[in-house]
Amino acid sequence: MHKLLKMSLIALASATTITGGVQASDFKKTHNAIEYRQSAFSMIAHNFGDMGAMLKGKKEYDAAVFSMRADNVAALAKLPLEGFVSGSDKGDTEALAKIWSDKSDFDDKMNTFKKNASILALAAQKGDKKDIKKAFMNTAKSCKGCHSAYKKD
Repeated sequence: MHKLLKMSLIALASATTITGGVQASDFKKTHNAIEYRQSAFSMIAHNFGDMGAMLKGKKEYDAAVFSMRADNVAALAKLPLEGFVSGSDKGDTEALAKIWSDKSDFDDKMNTFKKNASILALAAQKGDKKDIKKAFMNTAKSCKGCHSAYKKD
């Protein structure tokens, strides 16, 4: 019985820790949401830029690095949407207020980006350069489509 009680207490402590972590990301302050999404976009840009340099011949193509970068973009693409909370169009941001007035379209564009990034990661794993270039261009188009509509220039 003592062992069961100890295991229950450990499970309860773990659940409390996990719940605390989730609560910490609900962005009570809009500047935290802005910083969060900007950080995610910065990491996406770094990884995407490196892949672009490889495809353009500005940097030696390395299939393993390209695949890692594509995996990173696919994982990171899931993050920014969480940071577009109500009121976070004000402050140090290039996000247009239109995001919140046309949230459904914005969400669709972000989901298309996530889907395209996942397709790019799969193409990179398979290694067919023709498929990789196509997937890269589709991912780039989904980035541009959102930037054109919802980001200040």
